[in-house]
Amino acid sequence: MMDGVLMVTNMKININWLVFQAAVIAFVVLWTMTGLEKLIGFGEFQDAMQNQTLPVGISRKLATLIVFLELLFVPFLLFRKTQKWGLLLSILLMTVFSTYIGLVWMGAFPRVPCSCAGFIESMSWSGHLLFNLAFILLGVLGLMIKTEVER
Repeated sequence: MMDGVLMVTNMKININWLVFQAAVIAFVVLWTMTGLEKLIGFGEFQDAMQNQTLPVGISRKLATLIVFLELLFVPFLLFRKTQKWGLLLSILLMTVFSTYIGLVWMGAFPRVPCSCAGFIESMSWSGHLLFNLAFILLGVLGLMIKTEVER
């Protein structure tokens, strides 16, 4: 292996390209799955958000904002000219989610409902945090690779 290129039976595989593509695809799948599930079951998602320890008005706006952002990030990730922004925004949103999970873990809230979607809602809080941290790491690596390629 030399300069991020792995030789596999007369075929060059660029490891950096694979990591970048994995980051983009992972976030596209994540945001599409969670955003659509929350949108389809928006009433349930909004109820779960209102069960948070936030004022009801903020919870409702936050529910709408989360669905909007998750679905907005998908086209950013799909188009080359905006992929860098898509990764950056995805990392930021995952960091916000991870901060919330960290606060839950530290006992900062009197009740800890999970308003996640899909298989993620069945994870433990530590599972949530590890899942999010893995996505953040993959996103940071993808962003670093994208930035390096654009230089």
